[in-house]
Amino acid sequence: MKVLQKDEHMAAESVLLKHSPKSFLVCGYLHASNRNKQANVQFIVDTWPDFKVIICRPDPENKQASDGTKKVMFYCLDEKTLRDMLLEEDTVDWSSHFVMAYDSSHASMLKEVFTQRQVSHKHRACAHLLYLPDSSHLVTPAFDSDIKSRISSLDLSHAHLLNQTWKFGGDEFGYKKIVRQINNFPSYCVTDHQGHPVSWLLLHENLAMGMLYTVPEYRRKGYATVLVHTMAQRLLAEGYPVFCYVEEGNLFPFKLFKSLGFIDVPSYRAIWNVLNT
Repeated sequence: MKVLQKDEHMAAESVLLKHSPKSFLVCGYLHASNRNKQANVQFIVDTWPDFKVIICRPDPENKQASDGTKKVMFYCLDEKTLRDMLLEEDTVDWSSHFVMAYDSSHASMLKEVFTQRQVSHKHRACAHLLYLPDSSHLVTPAFDSDIKSRISSLDLSHAHLLNQTWKFGGDEFGYKKIVRQINNFPSYCVTDHQGHPVSWLLLHENLAMGMLYTVPEYRRKGYATVLVHTMAQRLLAEGYPVFCYVEEGNLFPFKLFKSLGFIDVPSYRAIWNVLNT
């Protein structure tokens, strides 16, 4: 097992890009780290430079990240190697409270690991992966100039509002996460004519688009579609990967992203589990 040094992150990102989009769970974190947008994670591989498993985990030297923000995710080319790392190496602090995200194809193996490690786990979400390979796939929607004139970036004064409406927010951890996202990553909102946000979109720490929300009385006006298109244009122009995870059964955003040219990966599902609840 090897902890990658900062100067090795770019090489690791280049490898993972060859396996996109299924590698985005980890590749997004690497991309952010390589552009000084992410500083509280470590990347661990089984061997270097040729690796079969890469794990993204909280940096044990970084004391700023509280338990409520800890996440572990991985990209795996060999499930046996991953299983051995999780069972035989000190790759994860199994005594802590954290969220693990992974490809659903590894669910059976991970249940075995959770049992052997004697950790409780609770299913949080299962999601489709949708992505844009390049700008040629992005569909430009029709929207009027009034909406475009009311698009702006979010600021920290909006964090409490967003935390109240986010499905997984509503507490101090959610608020701190949203503050980090607004501070470190692109965000957009549509405001009403008094300048108050009524629809918004952010990037998660792994660069996935998320928290797309429109205040109920402002829905069906095309705000969400305009925000996703605006964000996608910016990310493509700045060299970011462009992708999102949409929970199974959440038909509106799934159809919205598909209408803008995002490609669904039908054989892939991302799962989030909360451990040691």
